[in-house]
Order: sequence, then structure tokens, then C-alpha cells
Amino acid sequence: MDSNDVRSDLKHVLYTREEIQQRVTELAQEIDADYQGRDILLVGVLKGAVMVMADLARALHSHVTMDWMAVSSYGSGTQSSGVVRILKDLETDLLGKHVLIVEDIIDSGLTLSWLKANLLSRGPASVEICTLLRKPHAAKVEIDVRYVGFEIPSEFVVGYGLDFAEKYRNLDFIGTLAPHIYE
Repeated sequence: MDSNDVRSDLKHVLYTREEIQQRVTELAQEIDADYQGRDILLVGVLKGAVMVMADLARALHSHVTMDWMAVSSYGSGTQSSGVVRILKDLETDLLGKHVLIVEDIIDSGLTLSWLKANLLSRGPASVEICTLLRKPHAAKVEIDVRYVGFEIPSEFVVGYGLDFAEKYRNLDFIGTLAPHIYE
């Protein structure tokens, strides 16, 4: 699926496949430098982080293990509800591990703030956050995000794992969804 397949659903393309891949490579270089000599447990937040986590893991030169967690605070709407439900928990014991949460997007920060606190309570050596996208103007809570791919405006975006009602995840770029789709 490419931009021609969904042209009428989008306002515009924010980041192309090439721009995303370049930024993910840069993030991997930063992470490799910061975690030199340490193994990393990448914790992907399903479903949106699948694309970025796969590309990030391949770009890293550090040893990594991966696990997945599914949490929900959206449903099919466009605003975070702030109520977090665990749909799938980790299979890995975090005790003493260096955990890097990998997210697709941070807007309000409510879900991620809850998730980080939850993971910290499990006794890891460290917990840091890597996100491809962050909407700084949508933040409702302060959260320390160590690695940020792109800061974006407070618009509804889709593609590269990001969805609206489970559609658009398979786009290889990130675009702004046209309001007539979700209003």
C-alpha cells in the first residue's frame, strides 16, 4: 500500500520511508553508544511499535532481546482515554535488565507514564524510552523520553504502524489523516 492508495484519506505525508529509515538508524547509533557493553531488552508496545521496533532492532549493533506488551487506552477514537488496560504482559523477568521501551508515538504521555512506572516496579537495572514520534503540545504529564525520532504537531497521524480503527498500519510512510475520515 502506498500514498496513491490512500490519497483521499490523507492531508499530507509527514515523513517518507527514507526519512524514517534515516532517523531510526541515527537513533540506533545513539542507543549503541549509550548501552555499549550492556545487553538491552527491547520492550515493544503493540501494535503500533511493530514497525519501528523491527527496524530499530535490525539497525542496532548491540545484543538485544525482545519482548512485547500490549496496553490499551485508545479504542477506536483519536484521543487517549487515560485508562490503561494490559492486554498482553511481558514473558521476560525484568530483574536487573536494561529495558528500553519502544513506542510508535507519545501524545498525552498518560499511557507511557503508567507503563514506565509499572516496569520500574519489576526491578530492572534501568528503564528508558525510545519513541519514533512525540507530540509535545499534547502532553498531559511530564515524562522523560531519552530517544525521540521526530516531534510532530498535534494532528492525527497514520502509517508505519500507526492506525486509525486498525487501518493504515501497513503504509511505509507517516501521513496526517484527513479529518473527514475520523470526524
